[in-house]
Amino acid sequence: MPEPAYEQAAILGTGRVARAFALALAPLSRRPPLIHGRTQGHVEEVLTLYPAGRRAADLRTVAAEADLILLAISDDALGEVVEALAQARPFAETPLIFHVSGQSGDALLAPLRAAGAMTAAIHPVMTFTGAPAQEVDRMIGARFAITAIAEKALAHARRLVEQLGGQPVVIAESDRALYHGALCHAANHLVTLLAGASDALSLAGVAEPQALLAPLVRAALENSLTKGFGALSGPLLRGDEGTIRDHLRAFEARSPDLLPAYRAMALATLDRLEKEREASPTLRALLGS
Repeated sequence: MPEPAYEQAAILGTGRVARAFALALAPLSRRPPLIHGRTQGHVEEVLTLYPAGRRAADLRTVAAEADLILLAISDDALGEVVEALAQARPFAETPLIFHVSGQSGDALLAPLRAAGAMTAAIHPVMTFTGAPAQEVDRMIGARFAITAIAEKALAHARRLVEQLGGQPVVIAESDRALYHGALCHAANHLVTLLAGASDALSLAGVAEPQALLAPLVRAALENSLTKGFGALSGPLLRGDEGTIRDHLRAFEARSPDLLPAYRAMALATLDRLEKEREASPTLRALLGS
């Protein structure tokens, strides 16, 4: 086993992501990870899971001892904690301090850079469900989006991701919101889309709509990931106006809450389709453009 890359890792936060990273970072730290959180009870819960870990009494302890510091806290609290940690300096040496927020980049960590730290945003592109051991395993081969203003910090961030078994993907500071918006559009809106489809199927008398949808949706997802927009099939591709008209009438009568989303997604599909071939103008009028 390789020698630990860091003398002392510290985790600020006690939620799902913090717990998974506490387990993932432990082998990279010569000393058991320091755990710090605002709620004492939550810190104790983490230490129950990781008995070798140590509670950091305050941020000054973290600043004085740690050379790898993870900020696994909510976006709303991140700025406040960054300022407080910067005020807790001097750092024992030049630590790598990183957060795991998808939305925020490295600019938010400017006070820590001014205090002498290397900083980076390192976002694991995966979900955390509260099963730390499985999530550490899922980090292997996962993509991690990294943003770092300083080249030295970027190199350290790359190395850390590789030590976790992940694959680094560099995202520029100016592209961070676009990057995160794209992830949310894909993952969050998919949940809304499938929930609406399931509701409509229930109204159509389907007892287990998710089971009915699963093979179709999984195949569509796999095809989309391999073929891109070339995976499109169905009535919009065929220009089947009668079918689309029947859909709209059925939704209006039976599932009106789904109608706006259906229209919006159908129009977005037509927009993309028209970049590659001529689409039916009657379809666009039918959909209310």
